Amino acid sequence: MTDFVHPALLFILGALPIPFLNGSVRKAYLLLIPALAIFAVLTIPPGSYGAARFIGQDILIAKVDKLSIVFATVFTVMALIGMVYALHLTRAGQHMAAFVYVGCALGVVFAGDYLTLFLFWEGMAFASAYLVFAQRSRQAIRAGFRYLMVHITGGVALLGGIILHGLATGSLLFGPIEGGMGVAASLILAGFMLNAAVPPLNAWLTDAYPEATVTGAVFMSAFTTKTAVYVLARAFPGTELLVWLGTVMALYGVIYAVLENDCRRLLAYHIVSQVGYMVAGIGIGTEMAVNGAASHAFAHILYKALLFMGAGAVIYVTGRRKLTELGGLYRTMPMTVALYMVGAFSISAFPFFSGFVTKSMVMAAAGQDHRALVVLALTMASSGTFLHTGLKLPYFMFFGTDQRLDAREPPRNMLVAMGIAAALCVAIGVFPQPLYRLLPHPVDFEPYTGVHVTESLGLLMFTALGFVLFLRALAPENTISIDTDWFYRKGARLFIWFAEKPVARYEKAVSDVSETAVLPFLHGTARAGLQVDLNGVDAVVNGVARAILRGGEAMRRLQTGVVTHYALAMIAGVIAAIAVFAVAWR
Repeated sequence: MTDFVHPALLFILGALPIPFLNGSVRKAYLLLIPALAIFAVLTIPPGSYGAARFIGQDILIAKVDKLSIVFATVFTVMALIGMVYALHLTRAGQHMAAFVYVGCALGVVFAGDYLTLFLFWEGMAFASAYLVFAQRSRQAIRAGFRYLMVHITGGVALLGGIILHGLATGSLLFGPIEGGMGVAASLILAGFMLNAAVPPLNAWLTDAYPEATVTGAVFMSAFTTKTAVYVLARAFPGTELLVWLGTVMALYGVIYAVLENDCRRLLAYHIVSQVGYMVAGIGIGTEMAVNGAASHAFAHILYKALLFMGAGAVIYVTGRRKLTELGGLYRTMPMTVALYMVGAFSISAFPFFSGFVTKSMVMAAAGQDHRALVVLALTMASSGTFLHTGLKLPYFMFFGTDQRLDAREPPRNMLVAMGIAAALCVAIGVFPQPLYRLLPHPVDFEPYTGVHVTESLGLLMFTALGFVLFLRALAPENTISIDTDWFYRKGARLFIWFAEKPVARYEKAVSDVSETAVLPFLHGTARAGLQVDLNGVDAVVNGVARAILRGGEAMRRLQTGVVTHYALAMIAGVIAAIAVFAVAWR
């Protein structure tokens, strides 16, 4: 039982009636559920909890404190903005998937134990994968398949860590993991880092997000990585490894953004970069650093969604997403340009925009902790962010060479959603105190000092000067950049080749030997009265070879679209693993 209305249930159960509603009734309903969820989150008193019994175990399905409330608040606000942006869609499937996705993210945020967390964690993976598959193109199907396989792998690692942690400690409660980085903690951390897109576990993000639907990419930009930031802050605050991984992330995303021609892939790399600030703040672990990570996650969800909405509007009206194919849209899409630039200024940490008052808190925390190298690296990443998201992308997408595209402003609901996000970006930048009051620790930080404003403006202006001087060198090229996904793309092909060629030939050789030599020998010995029966051995050898071959053929069939069967099998496997764990636990 819970002593409050769990916001996750509003979305998960609220997804069920969507296919039966139409027209204005459906649109009103799609806005009503997020609005009720916002109210539910804002009225939950810290310290509330909810318990239940599942497979013979007492589980804590909800445990509320200030850290969970700050993430739940921005998740529900983003759900409302995302639904406004998607109101023009008539296909119920995307709305249902988005509702389940948001509900599962909220379930993770309020989870009081690892079993609850894991169930919602896997729900997020399947719901978000649908938003990629819904694009229905060949590239989207392949990207969605890879996305699902990577996240299932991460889920298996997480489940293994949870089982080992539970058996070692006798508790499934979700909280800070102490006692060093043993096998259990390492597996849990690996599962969390995969969803946070920490290199080299980051390629699923930049592979799948550009292939998602226009509206689906907006939701995906907001929830998966930020849910991972939340669980890292909950379980691994002060972990030194995260400081350096986060710093590498910040630079890694910026460097790869230099190479990108696809507008949404460029923005996806900047998700990796910006999440790096949050991961580094969690690794530092001081109150200011954790506050900075939480507040930057809050701001990032809003401005990154605004950037994806702006890019999505361009794709929606032009059907193009490569910078080399865009240009001159400022004449026909002036409102989209203006709203996009609010997001660009926010992610670039311009004064009076949200990123200025959140990103600087992480960097100030690093400075207070005497981490000069981290501060320098994060400052370089900030300059690179403005160079590409604030200057390069809008210049070549909206200005640059006029491609004479037949473009117009997107539907009104898309502009309204962008307007709401833009207003919140400015409001947080001008009035940061309401956000600061939501944070888990008391805030003693003033972003608007003369030194800080001057330093920030100086960095931004010199970056702009560099962009003007090296404009030709920064022009996008129609190329493809190779990331760490190369390894599992090639590895999967190698596995299928191995199943089709060597294993198939081995199976044929075994069959030939059995038919020409082994079986006649067995028949002869049987007639001679010897009690030797090797038929079972032959059957086992042939069965193993055929199973490997069939596994390769099954993988190939899955890649052509039969994903549902695999998903059901994985769900059954997860349920079976939970049942085994419950027996072991008892």
